[in-house]
Amino acid sequence: MVMVPVLVVALSMFVLFFGGASASACTVGTGAQINVDGIAADASVGAYKRDQLVNAALIANAAVTLNLPAAAQTLGVQTAIGESTLRNLTYGDGAINPDGSVADSIGLFQQQGFWGSVAERMDPTTAATLFFKRLPGVAGWETLDPSLAINAVQGNADPNYYTRFRADAVAIMTFLTGAGAAGSGGGGCAVSGDARALAAGLVAAMASGKLVLAEDRYAAEIRGVADGTASSICGIDVRILQVVTIAINNFDHVGVSDLNRQCTGSIEGAGTESAHWINGGGHAVDFYSLNGHGLTGCDSDSMKLLSILDPLVPAGSRAGQVQCRTATYTHIIQFPDTLNHLHFDVGFTDGTVINP
Repeated sequence: MVMVPVLVVALSMFVLFFGGASASACTVGTGAQINVDGIAADASVGAYKRDQLVNAALIANAAVTLNLPAAAQTLGVQTAIGESTLRNLTYGDGAINPDGSVADSIGLFQQQGFWGSVAERMDPTTAATLFFKRLPGVAGWETLDPSLAINAVQGNADPNYYTRFRADAVAIMTFLTGAGAAGSGGGGCAVSGDARALAAGLVAAMASGKLVLAEDRYAAEIRGVADGTASSICGIDVRILQVVTIAINNFDHVGVSDLNRQCTGSIEGAGTESAHWINGGGHAVDFYSLNGHGLTGCDSDSMKLLSILDPLVPAGSRAGQVQCRTATYTHIIQFPDTLNHLHFDVGFTDGTVINP
């Protein structure tokens, strides 16, 4: 079989996570075996370390062995994240079965005794194979919502339980296969240019806790774009949706404090001349935290995000807080702003965000 080398790249992979979309909406995987030995000792994807990534690779390889399509690889990893955070657990959660008995779940997939022997359930490849042998029996599994397809195999009490783990599964599979990495040419899950799709991804990120809006009125703006109900003064520039998506793909947690001020009627700072307000509003975003750290615009997390954005955003994009930075950028113009957040806007440029 063809061996796919693992690209040990930084998490500057710009992937749109469709947490509640169909399995085909954001599918990564190659249908080829992943070289497990090629995973570096210090490899990580967000909070997932090498041992967890190895388990994910073994799961993906089990799907390939059974000649299942790439979509199955991501579903398998998504399942194991939800069941065990990709750790081969020797114990279960003590769940009670419908007949009143205590579940004897173990392993990556938290499979009970009726799935197989202890040895089979504790072997990552065999446990994954047991899962994948049942998956094709789910009618239309390739077009079902991923969580519903998984639940048809696993039988969780909540059919939507696995939705929250979709983004992490896509990120891990993207890392393991190199799909969508900068310069790789893989575009299956690249940042979308569709505002509603982008907003839907951000709604899923809010549901999982990965994206936090300081005020619900700004969360409502994102939801309005996602469901198509946003008014002419409550929209969000597609490029700002892309910027926020890039942020959540590169940080474990992202906090946003401001989006469209015309929608909320907020007049502060630059007032009606702000990119938050002009031309219907929504052409700017204020980040107040990254990875749980408060931002000043010159802290390490702010600097990291700006360095990621600079080659992708159009010339004339702007970042505040210049008074505390010495860095210069190719596409980003800098201006003074209060040092309690990171301001970023595209309100004064017509260019587009580059799709890596």
